[in-house]
Amino acid sequence: MASENLMVVLDGATARTGTGCAHGIAWYVAKLGSALAGLAADRDSELVDALTNGIRFTANQHRDTCDLSHPGTPSAATAMLRLKDTALEYLALGDVTMLIDTVDGIRVITDDRVDRTARAEREEADRHPFGSAEKQAALLRMKHAELAARNQPGGFWVAAADVSAAQQALVGKVPLDSVRRVAVLTDGAARLVALFGVLDWPGVLDVLDQHGPTELIRRVRAIEAADPSCTKWARNKRSDDATAVYAAWQ
Repeated sequence: MASENLMVVLDGATARTGTGCAHGIAWYVAKLGSALAGLAADRDSELVDALTNGIRFTANQHRDTCDLSHPGTPSAATAMLRLKDTALEYLALGDVTMLIDTVDGIRVITDDRVDRTARAEREEADRHPFGSAEKQAALLRMKHAELAARNQPGGFWVAAADVSAAQQALVGKVPLDSVRRVAVLTDGAARLVALFGVLDWPGVLDVLDQHGPTELIRRVRAIEAADPSCTKWARNKRSDDATAVYAAWQ
């Protein structure tokens, strides 16, 4: 979701287990995204407060029908960029990446805490070709290990049903007059750098500037399609949801 002064990007977490929710991940993301777009549009609010209230609002939409204490309750990585007065404010929670290109260089804001959890289970899953029974079993073990660390001290944090997660977001601001261009990438779009290594962050910005998000995602899909067994580039999904949002200042 984007407007003149605000970007909101959400990436729903893959459900490999039960969730205790009758609605599903897409419903959760739509509700949270709509709430955040409205709450963060109030530039007198803080982004952390907008996220706190957005999580609370969304939880209240299904508190009476779903088990929000379920370990797999729907969740989403969240990114927000907002123009406020003379600053560009940012918030990241979950495995999203923000690129802020300034006159002093590119600032990369990446919440990679999820990648530091369930490492043994992740390495085991990487050993097996995609689609094999061994891979599926290992991915399930990995998911359980991740869920045990989700929104826990020493683990990783995402928007789910617990409003306290908002306090763990990466937040900051950059003087607006120093900003030249910005991008927000979900982990599926950031694969070109973080997993495949075929571009660096300046290269990502250049592709977005010259060809737009469609071309960036086309390149992701081409590499994924060339490695359907996920053996050249070990990964948990053959093709991951990918979103890229880009803006430039003239």
